[in-house]
Amino acid sequence: MTDTLPIDSIAAPVPAQELAQLKNMSLDQVISSLATDLSRFALSLAAAVLVFYAGRFIITHLYSLTERILTKRQVDASLVTFVLSFVRIVLYFILIVTVIGILGLETSSFLALFASAGVAVGMALSGTLQNFAGGVLILALKPYRVGDFIEAQGFAGTVKKIEIFNTVITTPDNKTIIIPNGGLSTGAINNSTTQAYRRIEWRIGISYGDSVDRAREAILSMLHADGRVVTSPDAHEGFPAPVVYLASLDDSAVTLTVRAWVKSGDYWDVFFHFNEQFYNRLPELAGISFPFPQMDVHINPGTGVKS
Repeated sequence: MTDTLPIDSIAAPVPAQELAQLKNMSLDQVISSLATDLSRFALSLAAAVLVFYAGRFIITHLYSLTERILTKRQVDASLVTFVLSFVRIVLYFILIVTVIGILGLETSSFLALFASAGVAVGMALSGTLQNFAGGVLILALKPYRVGDFIEAQGFAGTVKKIEIFNTVITTPDNKTIIIPNGGLSTGAINNSTTQAYRRIEWRIGISYGDSVDRAREAILSMLHADGRVVTSPDAHEGFPAPVVYLASLDDSAVTLTVRAWVKSGDYWDVFFHFNEQFYNRLPELAGISFPFPQMDVHINPGTGVKS
């Protein structure tokens, strides 16, 4: 005689009350009950899908509305991109929780599970949280803004977006670079846009025997003739006029240092323009020549010894 397990022990996960109801139900009633439950689930699923797509439509319009409001009120562009990223993440989280509730899952249990998982994920993604904190610091302290030209983390470019976790810059050759905010908030940043004026420096080598005074006069005359160069401290916020110094006596050249102040937006145009002007016009205006590295070799007659 074989032992048989009680039905109650086999269906242990089923509550006792529901198990008792199942015992008293016929096959038709069980099928009818299953069909009812499936119909309810199908309706819940359809409602969840409908709510998801409707919620996504609403989120898209709220996102656009928020962007228009912030832009109309002339909120700083750096803050706009940050707020929009944050709003989108929060709204999608609320939508997902709502859809889960419609499907019949316990929302409070889900939130508790999410909170527990959040702690574990937060420890695993400490770098990501650091980037979020870095983004908040960047928006608060404003070491740079959208549109500034910066050099940081080995990259240089114009800031296009400041997002929750990253800053997006575009390099002069139109490459997009995404830099984590954590490193930007704690590292060194060279911002070339914050100041109205910048100083340009050229180093020009002339031959030994050429006149430094004539070279200085010719260089200053070219700089003073260009309206982009600061020539009067009184008219340009106290920035000095161009100067030319004899910087060093090198092996093959007498090196002159030329310094001039220009508006930050004119920096590279002026720099490259006068590189060409100095090369083309200085020999004509000052009668100088540009030396190249050379070595003089002297041979003593009769001995063949070089010195």
